[in-house]
Amino acid sequence: MQQLIESAKCVLLDFDGPVCHLFSRLPASDIAARLRDAFPGASLPESADPQEYLHRVFHSPPLLEDGTARALEAALTREELAAAPLALPTAYADRLIRTLHATGRALAVATNNSQAAVECYLGSRGLRELFDGRIHGRTPEGVLRVKPDPYCLERALESTGTSAGDAVMIGDAPRDLEAARAAGVRFIGYAPERRSKDKYAELRDAGAEHIVRSLSEVLLAVDPDAHL
Repeated sequence: MQQLIESAKCVLLDFDGPVCHLFSRLPASDIAARLRDAFPGASLPESADPQEYLHRVFHSPPLLEDGTARALEAALTREELAAAPLALPTAYADRLIRTLHATGRALAVATNNSQAAVECYLGSRGLRELFDGRIHGRTPEGVLRVKPDPYCLERALESTGTSAGDAVMIGDAPRDLEAARAAGVRFIGYAPERRSKDKYAELRDAGAEHIVRSLSEVLLAVDPDAHL
């Protein structure tokens, strides 16, 4: 991983997980239940992950055509905007972001979350200017494409002027890894100890070669003299 980080000119970050815990005070399972109840005709799965609902409706032609997909996206955006001011930062995330910027690496966010929610959170942490124009998530007028589709990663590479071979992505889900592969971007998986072992196993089984339990490992790869 040391060599991976040293050679990276650009770092793409997934948002919910590697940057913050978006639903730390507004449980994702509650939001998923509200979305499921609000769209009874959408055949949503029994899942505690709202992102599973997005994936389902965005890949259903009937739900795209009848407006359900766009309506569900708007409802989830409202939930994410409500959660953003209450989100807790991931350990070492703020410091890692500032260190990556200080060492001359371009930064971008490539996420399935609402772009507005990401901007709200990063602004509250004094980090938004480090990503100016390089936050790529869902928007009301945007196309309905989410990871594992590489669309947001491709937009991130374009906004940073970086080739895929010079970039690395940090993500915490197999869909992040799949999108990175499709875009030709190298990948570091994030599977914190506080989460279930399934997160590590999911990334490992998906083929992730580099998985960290803490962003402190990435921080030390960027700055070996960092005091943790």
